[in-house]
Amino acid sequence: MGKIILRLDRVMADRKMSLNELSVKVGVTNVNLSKIKTGKISAIRFSTLEAICDALQCQPGDILEYDPNAVSEDKE
Repeated sequence: MGKIILRLDRVMADRKMSLNELSVKVGVTNVNLSKIKTGKISAIRFSTLEAICDALQCQPGDILEYDPNAVSEDKE
C-alpha cells in the first residue's frame, strides 16, 4: 500500500510564505502547521485544509500527493 505525502513546504516556498504568516492567516498554531509541513500527522480536518488552500491560493492536490510505491510508516 502506498503513502500520502504532504507538500506544504514546497507550496509555501513557491508562495514565499513563512510558517508564522500562514499560521496567522489560517488560524492554526505554528506547532500544528509544522506537523502538517513535516508530515507528522495522521489526519487533517477539511476546514484546516480549506483554510490552507485559501491562504496559499492553491488546490488540495498541490499539498497532498499519493505515492503508490512508498511504504507507509505505520505499515512497516
